Amino acid sequence: MTSKKPRDVQVYPIGTDTTILRSRSWTRLRFEIEYALAKGTTANSYLIQADKTALIDPPGETFTQIYLEALQRRFDVKNIDYVILGHVNPNRAATLKAILELAPQITFVCSNPGAINLRLALENPDLKVLVMRGEETLDLGKDHLLQFIPTPNPRYPDELCTYDMQTEILYSDKLFGAHICGDQVFDEGWEIFNEDRRYYFDCLMAPHARQVETALDKLSELPVRMYATGHGPLVRSGLIELTKSYRQWSQQQTTQDTTVALLYASAYGNTAILAQAIARGITKAGVSVESINCEFAEPEEIRTAVEKASGFVIGSPTLGGHAPTPIQTALGIILSTATNNKLAGVFGSYGWSGEAVDLIEGKLKDAGYRFGFETMRVKFKPNDATLQMCEEAGTDFAQTLKKAKKVRSQSIPATATEQAVGRVIGSLCVFTVKQGDVSSAMLASWVSQASFNPPGLTIAVAKDRAVEPLTHSGNQFVLNILKEGNHLGLMKHFLKPFAPGQDRFTEVAAESAENGCPILSGALAYLECSVQSRMEVGDHWLVYATVNNGKVLEADGVTAVHHRKSGNHY
Repeated sequence: MTSKKPRDVQVYPIGTDTTILRSRSWTRLRFEIEYALAKGTTANSYLIQADKTALIDPPGETFTQIYLEALQRRFDVKNIDYVILGHVNPNRAATLKAILELAPQITFVCSNPGAINLRLALENPDLKVLVMRGEETLDLGKDHLLQFIPTPNPRYPDELCTYDMQTEILYSDKLFGAHICGDQVFDEGWEIFNEDRRYYFDCLMAPHARQVETALDKLSELPVRMYATGHGPLVRSGLIELTKSYRQWSQQQTTQDTTVALLYASAYGNTAILAQAIARGITKAGVSVESINCEFAEPEEIRTAVEKASGFVIGSPTLGGHAPTPIQTALGIILSTATNNKLAGVFGSYGWSGEAVDLIEGKLKDAGYRFGFETMRVKFKPNDATLQMCEEAGTDFAQTLKKAKKVRSQSIPATATEQAVGRVIGSLCVFTVKQGDVSSAMLASWVSQASFNPPGLTIAVAKDRAVEPLTHSGNQFVLNILKEGNHLGLMKHFLKPFAPGQDRFTEVAAESAENGCPILSGALAYLECSVQSRMEVGDHWLVYATVNNGKVLEADGVTAVHHRKSGNHY
């Protein structure tokens, strides 16, 4: 995605004595590296100027300079009394240090885990910090009485929401956000943000659905008129609908009958990034994840999750040639609790050596566990291709757990209705896509023309397909239409199982279309398309795309079609 504008800071009043400073980037900046979309983002910060002044959630170092310039142009930074932090990210340290130099009298406000992280990030054990555990309030004057609600989850154990009783604004930090950049401060016409908000939830919240439900329960009694989010447009017009959606999406995860326990610790954040990508792959395949950061979990919580789960995945960094103590404890619990008919997975990141991953893998193999994917060892910070591999590994893991159940359901004769649905036929196509270093493909037969002007079509994409993350609005793809009599080879190739992250195109002849996606040499015709929108339809996404370019490669050829006997499987 190319930059539309340079980075800037948008300043706008949003309530009594309250201003937002939106640090904006239209480029492929990603605050969550595991977040695959690249629509830019806003890092939202807020200033409440009452008798006392509170600054909420200054942005990370990407925006430090332009943020401080915008802040100083409009406000007297030396008069800031409090800096409130919804969570403490080391990336914020540069901005916080700069603010502290300008206003050394500042008192930081955060949760207890946040206070520990803050002193480490700023390398200052003598910081003035108010620790909020959920009972305390902070009076800024002029009726701005702030209430604090801890909403921790495994990824952000220090998460803290702030509620202003005067303005009825909830500063929700990670909750209810979206990584999307634009000029719109509020969410008028909120339906246009649905896809981005749902994707944000699926990537960042779904692995912690149980904790999200707990947070929603805590927040439900507050008379909130606006969610002041950490990223994206503020939630005002669509507040009720988004709150209901968060509840519904969370319940979709917590009510699944198949669960995976995802256990990890992360020294520098890299293992947590891998864990999040694996979790995304598992949850999109219709299996719930109980994500546990072992650094903050009690042994009984780990034991309960492992006992309940159908499988488990454990990830570790390597510190001094060893796994950290919390992971050693978790491994001991697994070996003493989990029967060896449970599916296992191992992953980890490392700097100079990866002994921890080898140790965990060896112990589990010796105990007789089956593995749902090849053990993943990632050196330093993961890139896009590595994250694709992790997500696909998570999906493979989930599909293995579901396989026996699926086989049993397919052994039941199709109903009359299912037989009738199976008579709906579609052209056989191969959907191909390439975005940066990431490429993928799938065989597709649920394809239909949807519009004349502009020329458009719809494609149904199963939620657990590897290609699914590349089918969001703004993405480009090629639809390769297969030729009858020449389609079996391509069908067999794209139907075979691929290893996580495996290149789908090494064994087929292809060239690049104008949009950069592969055109298969054996196709009857191809269409270059742009995704305009997509709609959730049960276990699939219905993708609507417009056709930008196309060509028939064999004028006398006939389109291959897919005949089915039942509508309950492909």
